[in-house]
Amino acid sequence: MTHEEAKTELQSTLTDIRISALKKYQMMVMGHTCIWTLIWYECVMLLCNGMPGALGFFLRKLLYPSILGSVGRGSVFGRNMTLRHPHKIRIGSRCILDDAVVLDAKGDANTGIAIGDDVVIARNTVISCKGGDITIGDGSNISLNCMIHSEKSVVIGRHNLWAAYCYIIGGGNHRFDRTDIPIIQQPSHVEGIVMEDDIWLGAGVKILDGCRIGRGVVIGAGSLVNRSIDDYKLAAGTPARAIRDRREHEEAK
Repeated sequence: MTHEEAKTELQSTLTDIRISALKKYQMMVMGHTCIWTLIWYECVMLLCNGMPGALGFFLRKLLYPSILGSVGRGSVFGRNMTLRHPHKIRIGSRCILDDAVVLDAKGDANTGIAIGDDVVIARNTVISCKGGDITIGDGSNISLNCMIHSEKSVVIGRHNLWAAYCYIIGGGNHRFDRTDIPIIQQPSHVEGIVMEDDIWLGAGVKILDGCRIGRGVVIGAGSLVNRSIDDYKLAAGTPARAIRDRREHEEAK
């Protein structure tokens, strides 16, 4: 196998010597090669992306809607955000996105990232599409240093509450049974992740591809979830197991 054959599709595009550096940048950041759209994006980001204080908040609130797919009323943006394929990012009303949040809607045929109303996303959180889609429901609160990765579909319901360092890994299940070719070139099976409403994740929870997390579920800190969890269960462990049903406490009253 040659060096070129051992690359992913994205690697092949970004390292192709026949493609200019400008076009590589455009495809990576914008998802298309319209030069005027790129120029306006660069002007907006240069003017206000890193600007501190109230003036920075005001300018981002004023200018970001012109580069994003849509933004509702009253949403605000922190400093030093990363916005990739911004036309595929849709944000509801009264959202708060803190400093250094990454919104990466990268993909050729996906619809990208959709964030509902009244959502809070804390600093350093990465929301990244790798050809997939991500939806976050109204009223959810995602703490700092979390990651949501989607190669197909990650659907997060309303009023989710996440502590720090939670990882939602919607993809990356490469086969590895062959040894004659690199793992990176072997097929990847992706099912997607569904998280219903009113879920609480403790710090450091990791949820793997193919899981459905039911309504009202609580998952203890540090747990690794590799299978679906039914509604209203309290789960913990590595791998996570249901400990009890939250409704049992209500019935005992």
